[in-house]
Amino acid sequence: MYFKKTLIFFVIFTHILSGCVTTGKNFGVFKVGPKPSSDYEGNENITEVSTHPKLEVIIPVFDPGLSDKAKNYKEEGIWPELRRAEANRFAYKLKLALEKTSVFGAIRVTPDETASGDLYILGKIEKSNGAEVEIDLKVVDISGKKWMDKSFDHEVADKFYKDPRNLSTQWGQSNKDPYDPVFDEAAEKIASLLKKRSSAELSDLQYISNLRFGANFVEDVFMQHLNVEDEKITLISKPSDNDPMLQRANAIRVREQMFVDSMQQNYASFSKKMDDSYWRWQEASLTEMKLKSDAERQALWKALAGVLLIGLSVAAAASGNSNNQYNAPDPVTTTAVVTGITGGALMLSESFKSAEEAKLHLNALNELGGSINLELSPKMVEFENETIQLTGNAQQQFAQWRAFLQTIFKQVSTPDVML
Repeated sequence: MYFKKTLIFFVIFTHILSGCVTTGKNFGVFKVGPKPSSDYEGNENITEVSTHPKLEVIIPVFDPGLSDKAKNYKEEGIWPELRRAEANRFAYKLKLALEKTSVFGAIRVTPDETASGDLYILGKIEKSNGAEVEIDLKVVDISGKKWMDKSFDHEVADKFYKDPRNLSTQWGQSNKDPYDPVFDEAAEKIASLLKKRSSAELSDLQYISNLRFGANFVEDVFMQHLNVEDEKITLISKPSDNDPMLQRANAIRVREQMFVDSMQQNYASFSKKMDDSYWRWQEASLTEMKLKSDAERQALWKALAGVLLIGLSVAAAASGNSNNQYNAPDPVTTTAVVTGITGGALMLSESFKSAEEAKLHLNALNELGGSINLELSPKMVEFENETIQLTGNAQQQFAQWRAFLQTIFKQVSTPDVML
């Protein structure tokens, strides 16, 4: 008995010691801070940090999808003022969605596709009426290779606006955007395309991007390192990293990136400013679209019923007269005809009224769309003791900035050492 108790005590004591050692290897009292070296011994499953180069992404303001002829706007259900505002907002929403994937470098919204980057996402609004949204996205890298050409769409559920979780909170947070799913889906798809590219290919894209930026100032010097065939660009050589011309171009490119970074706040502020009125428009538009559809459906059925009733009444009159050998009007038949024609006329009148209501709904949406506009304040910029004031909209200011950089680059004499 004594031996058995001693054995049990020994087993328990050993288990306690083992637990202490295990606790020590899992930090024990070291709940925070660096791990002890022993924690790495024999551990061959440590996750490696990805060495994939992170591409810089350019998202030009979306194509609003407007027809060349203004008269088509009404027929197509498009509100030009709102679409132009959405073109800015949608580009910024896609930027936010891409940032959540954490697989890209800097993601910048730009006025057009001439900004310097590694990967370009060109968007076009195909449909946006509060109830449905559809965007077409083309993804092209700086070498001209097309990664994707795909449309993404989303239909807003009727219950979306009834869910309190989608409404703004007492802390001033914005309402949840009913269009968010379309941007999240697009971002995930674009991020998945990146996994199909090798590190070497991505690294070459970054180098091509640097050379193409330099070619914007001195084409012959930088383009000699690139081969252009069928609108595709390949890297055939690299200049020395110490080359003065390359260093000069890289320094200016950093300044352009800083300039474009400063513009991001403009797009963010504009989108934020739109939040409340845009959310209300989306909700109202969804309701108006349904009412308009119901009104048109009601008008159609009333018109058909009215025409049918008049037709039956005329047929009844004809039948009654043919059965009357004396050709005297039958009071019953006459009453039925008059009643039928009157009832049919009333239905046609109501159908016109319903169609007019549908027209009023459409006009209401036009007024909502016309109340939103984009503005950009003038700004002063300085570079290498030169100052310029930029005015106009975002695209005009960006063009002025590019012309300013051209002037700055040309002020420096061309180095003796060529690339």
